[in-house]
Amino acid sequence: ESEVKALCAKAREILVEESNVQRVDSPVTVCGDIHGQFYDLKELFRVGGDVPETNYLFMGDFVDRGFYSVETFLLLLALKVRYPDRITLIRGNHESRQITQVYGFYDECLRKYGSVTVWRYCTEIFDYLSLSAIIDGKVSMQVYF
Repeated sequence: ESEVKALCAKAREILVEESNVQRVDSPVTVCGDIHGQFYDLKELFRVGGDVPETNYLFMGDFVDRGFYSVETFLLLLALKVRYPDRITLIRGNHESRQITQVYGFYDECLRKYGSVTVWRYCTEIFDYLSLSAIIDGKVSMQVYF
């Protein structure tokens, strides 16, 4: 838990300085709806290229549904801290306290850590994620239905 707290604190320092609308230049690899599929995320990096050689825009929905939401989100957060100009994280509808209590992230944190502390650290970070991105002057955003 202490490592997660430290990572989230460093991420918050970076994210609080970013705009709600992030400007991203191409070339960029756009990825969406990872939903806790850690091994799929690793495959995305294998196919798309390692950071920092490749610029990535993740369109939200990092958590819920998959078995490795904690690992998935924390890897993305660690990459954001290490390469803040190469990783852009947009908040999806699953990056909310209410949704994570229904679709699995809350329960996963409780199961893996024995308390909701890690869930609280992560959901606090959700509040600082950007809401949309502009790639080469064109808006790209999460759409909610």
